[in-house]
Amino acid sequence: MTFNRRQLIAASTLAIPAIVRAQAGWPKQSIRFVVPFAPGGTSEIVARTVANELTKQLGQTVFVDNKGGGAGVPAMQEVAKSAPDGHTIILGHVGSLAVNPFIFPSLPYDVNKDFVPVTLLAKVPNLYVIHPDVPAANFKEFVAHVKKNPGKLNYGTAGNASAGHLSMEYLKLVTGMFITHIPYRGTGPMLTDLLAGRTQATSAGLPALLPHIKSGKLRAIAVGTAQRLPALPDVPTVAEHGHKDFETSQWYGILAPAGTPRDIVVRLQQESQRALKSNSVTERFASDSAIGGGGPAEEFATFIAQQQKTWKEICARAGIKPD
Repeated sequence: MTFNRRQLIAASTLAIPAIVRAQAGWPKQSIRFVVPFAPGGTSEIVARTVANELTKQLGQTVFVDNKGGGAGVPAMQEVAKSAPDGHTIILGHVGSLAVNPFIFPSLPYDVNKDFVPVTLLAKVPNLYVIHPDVPAANFKEFVAHVKKNPGKLNYGTAGNASAGHLSMEYLKLVTGMFITHIPYRGTGPMLTDLLAGRTQATSAGLPALLPHIKSGKLRAIAVGTAQRLPALPDVPTVAEHGHKDFETSQWYGILAPAGTPRDIVVRLQQESQRALKSNSVTERFASDSAIGGGGPAEEFATFIAQQQKTWKEICARAGIKPD
């Protein structure tokens, strides 16, 4: 059957009220926003900051549900099997979307088929810090100290394939350091041991680390961004130490189970974009040197594909494996 132009216009016009009705009927209940890490890290900060605004805008509670462990795989699997009705979403990030597919022999889901990208929420700078007891005043001295003591120092992260794990392994690759990875079930427990001196270093997002840097409990030695951060103007970039083009950052976005109606995805993206422009979110992101997103789903999907290409190569070169 073929349709002429007038019929197509009429059909599309009739479809508009249906879409409006579907959007108006969502959300019908509270929205569960799954974060695949334990409380206390950058992922939770980003998720809660946005969730608070979405709650105000949507008239339904958007609550953050931390499901840490397993490099985010159990949380991703659970959401992939959830009803595709827009009432369960998950915070995707570089590890779960761009690394896990290349370091696990198999996954109980396909990140590119079992989820639909909604929008990128934020890019957050990676920061490298050490415990003050480490006899190194700066990045150069730290690298030299690790090389003199190969395998004797430990670095903690929020978990295997977390953003911090990836950024540290990337750093190890370009510097030739040998420092042992200790994965935790989230940034919170990782920081507990680092602050106590039971581990010696980490890489994580600025929001989780900045208070401890300001208090003197941790020492910042480098940032993974291309330029220095306004919040820490005296801390040099890794690239400034001779590692040309070195750049790594954490990024976070919303995904929904595959099959979620297109109109709900669009509405959620639009509401997220509105939330990211609110004073509370922009002020918080500015204080953390985070860059807000909010673009359409297609843009986020393209970004994920680009990141998968980049990290597939880095994982292969660095030999990153599940712990």
